[in-house]
Amino acid sequence: MEQAIIKAACAVGAGLCMGIGAIGPALGEGNAVGKALEGMARQPEASGTLRTNMILGCAVTESTGIYSLVIALLLLFVFR
Repeated sequence: MEQAIIKAACAVGAGLCMGIGAIGPALGEGNAVGKALEGMARQPEASGTLRTNMILGCAVTESTGIYSLVIALLLLFVFR
């Protein structure tokens, strides 16, 4: 009985981890790309620098989503 409760809690925890953990990177990347496109539209000569910084920022932002994926996988496959 206790084993089934632990498995269910791990599954719910993994789902919440990925659900909530995906909101931050999505909002962050959307905001970063939107602002970079605004900057490129206003100053086309700075588009190379803006694009490089935007891609670097998106990579850093995506790391939080990857961390939540790792935690969800740990919950699903290790703590059973």
